[in-house]
Amino acid sequence: DPKYSLNPVVCVGDQIAEAWLTHHPGRKAEAKARVLEMLDVVRIRHPERVYHLCPHEISGGQGQRIMIAMMLIADPELVIADEPTSALDVSVRLQVLGLLDDLVQSRGLGLIFISHDINLVRSFCDRVLVMYAGRVVESIAAEDLH
Repeated sequence: DPKYSLNPVVCVGDQIAEAWLTHHPGRKAEAKARVLEMLDVVRIRHPERVYHLCPHEISGGQGQRIMIAMMLIADPELVIADEPTSALDVSVRLQVLGLLDDLVQSRGLGLIFISHDINLVRSFCDRVLVMYAGRVVESIAAEDLH
């Protein structure tokens, strides 16, 4: 949930830049340009304006997109999404999942999607691992879920 993950007193652009600078130290001059590019990639309208907003000034859907931008700015090979849309209403949830799916496909990322929503898992995932007490107890193709 972005409300709890974002620092409430730091503008969102600076928080994304911090993630980029962690992986690219000493390249502060490039950071803002990379952040604006990433905000555009995650379909944030008016990235220059949003860059300077505080977390309380953005919607839940924007917050989720900002978290995705923060996650992807480091160019990971694997993304772990733990209940990434649980705090969103249904229409925004589908938009964010569509965005995440597009980004995973276009960037060739691996995705571990953690959810308790079986219908969501069935429509969004290829393979499902059911876990109990930290162990895999079942493995099944998502299309075979009933």
